[in-house]
Amino acid sequence: MDEQQVGARPATGVGIADVAHRLGVSAHTLRYYETAGLLVDPPARDEAGRRCYTDAHLRWITMVQRLRATGMPVRVVRAYAELCRAGAGNEDARLTLLHAHRDQVRAQLAEVAAHLDAIEGKIALYEGSTAGASVPA
Repeated sequence: MDEQQVGARPATGVGIADVAHRLGVSAHTLRYYETAGLLVDPPARDEAGRRCYTDAHLRWITMVQRLRATGMPVRVVRAYAELCRAGAGNEDARLTLLHAHRDQVRAQLAEVAAHLDAIEGKIALYEGSTAGASVPA
């Protein structure tokens, strides 16, 4: 959710089942994100008490998924959401948090790239062995 939209609670939106389907998660996961404090602004409820997600919620949840998929711990995602919930004035803290995570992701990517290079090298050896040469394990 955009920081400027914190506190906006429209009465209409998309239901939890539709959001779960669109984002490829379970309704249980969406409820967990809410109770764990990972959402900047919980979805409003309709007259029947059902959650109503906006496009801003979907964008925020997608970001949470990306942060989690890149290894950010739940406690750090929660801290980031808390900073966003607090509103303007803490952008430096948000940047510090995101820079640190970006650096970790870049380090992971470099490590995976090195592993891939080793695999590619082994493949090249085995492909060369199909021409009749013997290849060590």
